[in-house]
Amino acid sequence: MDTDERRREILKIARRDGSVEVTALAGTLQVAKETVRRDLHTLEEHGLVRRTHGGAYPVESAGFETTLAARASRLIPQKSRIAAAAADLIGDAETVFIDEGHTPMLVAEVLPRSRPLTVVTASLAVATVLADAEKITVLLLGGRLRGSTMATVDHWTTRMLAGFVIDLAYVGANGISREFGLTTPDPAVSEVKAQAMRSARRRVFAGIHTKFGAVSFCRFAEVGDFESIVTDTGLPSAEAQRYSRLGPQVIRV
Repeated sequence: MDTDERRREILKIARRDGSVEVTALAGTLQVAKETVRRDLHTLEEHGLVRRTHGGAYPVESAGFETTLAARASRLIPQKSRIAAAAADLIGDAETVFIDEGHTPMLVAEVLPRSRPLTVVTASLAVATVLADAEKITVLLLGGRLRGSTMATVDHWTTRMLAGFVIDLAYVGANGISREFGLTTPDPAVSEVKAQAMRSARRRVFAGIHTKFGAVSFCRFAEVGDFESIVTDTGLPSAEAQRYSRLGPQVIRV
């Protein structure tokens, strides 16, 4: 196995398993740990993985995106704290957009049920979570259903969303960086997110620390477009301050 083949195999394993460890890869590929570390460094330089202590995880891109089921199996305690803190920002909003994705779905689970609220979403998972809430009206955006995320996209979705003025949007992303803003792999998903940004008076990004510094294919917003960013303490405080200088309040929980 030459160098390129080995790096393709590492990327394949990372995308299949959700992450890789240097020690395990060295054993599987029968190479030195330092060789694996160099391979991961190169893959990171190409934007295909993000390094962690002792390993790496794949970056979502135009050619790779994790499913909702896969997202629902990782970093659950952190995502739950993020969702609770994001829901606390609802204020006096009466109409709310909730994005597709696992963390936005967790936000939906902890929204206040004691007062009337209208929730607009493209996510079947979000709609299902709120379906039995007596005081919450759910408006499910129609369109082509993406099976990987169980959410609708394309012009039917954006046209319906464009007809609303929404008090608050809870928005997710596959990547957020100070240089490239908020990104997602699929252009159709990007259009829905961009329309949600245009339709909302206030915007909150809720996402795990691993999203920060990651860059995907389609940019739909800038960091400064958000009132607040809610993440976990895995994002260093110094880095949080750098994001806050671009405009939003950064909350780490």
